[in-house]
Amino acid sequence: MAEVLHLFQALAHGQPVREFDEAFAVANKGFKDCVHGRPGSSRQLLLVDVETLDEFGIVPGRVKENITTRGIKLERLLMGQRMRIGEALVEITKECQPCHQMDAIRQGLQEALRGRRGILCRVIESGHIRRGDSIEIVGQEGAEKMKTQDESDTAVGGTTK
Repeated sequence: MAEVLHLFQALAHGQPVREFDEAFAVANKGFKDCVHGRPGSSRQLLLVDVETLDEFGIVPGRVKENITTRGIKLERLLMGQRMRIGEALVEITKECQPCHQMDAIRQGLQEALRGRRGILCRVIESGHIRRGDSIEIVGQEGAEKMKTQDESDTAVGGTTK
């Protein structure tokens, strides 16, 4: 069974994320108290699976994810798929591309995490999410394979989206 293992929010820019037992996901924003959530953004929530974190020896929360999952292969999910996580409904918007901050954790981690950095979602329906809540795929409508950054660049004539 896919489940929520950890919940994190950034309460201030430039600070480590803090762990919570429960968070409130706000439609079209992200977690209520997280400074990274923005209306209209495709990056409202970041989900990363604990299996990947364990493989690379990374402590949950270190890559600033909002939700650490267990039992679901995030890299196999499709853009546009919807998931019920606790009371909230989220939609996958894109794969998260590892940035230079990963190399601050460990040199070479940015490249090592390419294609495994997690998924970004927008919140469709507000609701509480708690540690231990189940994660259920509830919609395939409009879903499509996530493109790598290189594929996305090519798709728009060689420019970044």
